[in-house]
Amino acid sequence: MQYIGIMALLTIISHFVFIALAFVGLQSLRLDRYIEPARQNSFRLVLVMVAVALGFACSSFFTSFVDNVVHLSYLI
Repeated sequence: MQYIGIMALLTIISHFVFIALAFVGLQSLRLDRYIEPARQNSFRLVLVMVAVALGFACSSFFTSFVDNVVHLSYLI
């Protein structure tokens, strides 16, 4: 049971870290300068949603990879 708790904590932390990294990465592209000022608020919302989707996908890959590496011991 302790393994499940550790993986849950790792997953939550991983999700937040990868979402933050995706958001900072997308902001560094400076795409807001191509959007007219009247649509800046909508663009920021889209930027957050894309960062959540990208961060979640990367985090899911990372946690799945860690979980699979842990389970490699059952192969032997």
